Amino acid sequence: MRIVIKVGTATLYQNEKLSTRIDNLVEFLSTLNKNNEVILVSSGAVGAGYTKCKLDKNNISNKQALASIGQPLLMKEYKIRFEKYHQVVAQVLLTAQDFDSRKRTKNAKNMIEVLLDNKVIPIINENDAVSIEEIVFGDNDQLSAYVSHYFDADLLVILSDIDGLYDSNPKENPNARLLKIVTKIDERLMQTPCNPNDKFATGGIVTKLKAAEFLMQKDKNMFLTSGFDLSDIKSFLIDGIHKNGTLFKGTK
Repeated sequence: MRIVIKVGTATLYQNEKLSTRIDNLVEFLSTLNKNNEVILVSSGAVGAGYTKCKLDKNNISNKQALASIGQPLLMKEYKIRFEKYHQVVAQVLLTAQDFDSRKRTKNAKNMIEVLLDNKVIPIINENDAVSIEEIVFGDNDQLSAYVSHYFDADLLVILSDIDGLYDSNPKENPNARLLKIVTKIDERLMQTPCNPNDKFATGGIVTKLKAAEFLMQKDKNMFLTSGFDLSDIKSFLIDGIHKNGTLFKGTK
């Protein structure tokens, strides 16, 4: 099974410092990769850069600079941790343009296939340092959906501070009910204001719903669950038990 795992900045960083949650993530992915093909789409480069250089991220040039500072720092953290499990990883930086050209998409896919054939985990991020349009409007939820589709993944898993889709806002309604399986997304939900909890995050529930809708239209599945506590995704992927989290199922 080919699985794309997307992890957000809010999961990786806490109080502007790298969280110990990255250790739990690496251990899980190393285990998952033994019997599956795993691709990691990781945010966090801008957050990593900010730990070394306190620039205002609202300025585009500053944000590009933070991304360029932070990307090697983030990869270093991943590399050190994955080495504990004798797991080789590779850095892959992509932009939307890589999926606009058949030739570029094919070249990228061929490279990913080589990595996966050799049990290497590709760690993909958007190339924010040079991608001005995408750095303003893009996010790794959308990138992970494109990666899942164009690189023939069976499932996209988004690990987030949002642990699933509810029938109402759980922060406002204590009786909000988790929707475990979704086959159609209410168009009104797509108009919800973007409200990422972390100041370095670019997403929110809407970007995740857009990613889900993109894949559902292509008969692919997406699973949205917590990146703070990995017990639900471990249960779903390893034990085959759907305890919590939302499964968006393909519509064809």
